[in-house]
Amino acid sequence: MGLWEWLRGKKTEAPSPALSLHKGLEKSRRTFWERLRDFFGSRAGLEAADQESLEELLLSADVGPTATQTLLQALEASLRTTPLGPNETLLDRLKVLLIRLLEVPFEPPEGQPYVILFVGVNGVGKTTTVARLAYRLKTEGKKVLLGAADTFRAAAIEQLHAWSTRLGIPLVEKGMGADPGAVTYEAIQKAIKEQYDVVLIDTAGRLHTRTPLMQELAKVYRVAGKALAGAPHEVLLVVDATTGQNALRQAEVFQAATHCTGLVLTKLDGTAKGGIAFALVAQTKLPIRFIGVGESAEDLLPFSAQDFVESLLAKN
Repeated sequence: MGLWEWLRGKKTEAPSPALSLHKGLEKSRRTFWERLRDFFGSRAGLEAADQESLEELLLSADVGPTATQTLLQALEASLRTTPLGPNETLLDRLKVLLIRLLEVPFEPPEGQPYVILFVGVNGVGKTTTVARLAYRLKTEGKKVLLGAADTFRAAAIEQLHAWSTRLGIPLVEKGMGADPGAVTYEAIQKAIKEQYDVVLIDTAGRLHTRTPLMQELAKVYRVAGKALAGAPHEVLLVVDATTGQNALRQAEVFQAATHCTGLVLTKLDGTAKGGIAFALVAQTKLPIRFIGVGESAEDLLPFSAQDFVESLLAKN
């Protein structure tokens, strides 16, 4: 199954290379999830002391209080309703609940061209994510157009221009200080006229504490809809996994400004607390669409809840 089909919701399973995922989650697996697997793997019930240990472990991995309480309550309810089977451990049951928490339904709307808006603060890997996704779509034979709507920093435009040149993918840019809404509008109009499959629009890494900048981002969102009814079809909030609980505040503000439809979690290979994925989903109710687990273009993976949890709890 190809990335394009998965992106458009044509298939239910994400094409996530198991080796890259397993290697990318090694830090998280070794420092926390390995302890969870070893502690609960042989237990056949949930005692009060076990519940306290589980809560402590989840919180120490940046799972966050909301997701932690959700999981604990779901585990208790599940055990009351259906006791563990003869060959089932407490970890088996918890694994099912972890996967279920991350499985947020998402049905991408139809759109031609398919417009994706990328938002997030500076330094989270947003522009790199745009480029990696563009590369992977192009390798599948899709006609891709980039839009440089981060007009507040010359370096951002230069970075996307460099990627455009390297990948051989056209870029709509107007230079530093230009109206980001105008860049967005022009990119979508060009894509309509020249029959592109997908438009990937990079936006400014707006500090989530700067209200005027968030208002400007909301304007970009509205302009996309004027350029093409139904656009943007996705608004992906890019979050750096190494920032921990600060990512929750970012998600809250960006979600209010742009009606985010999904998350991209980058730099998971650089953190020992991959539990932030659960915290983000529990708070935002948004699906994780992609995760970054390395430096290469192939290390931007479509997200699969089952693959993610299985890899966290796997033996090295």
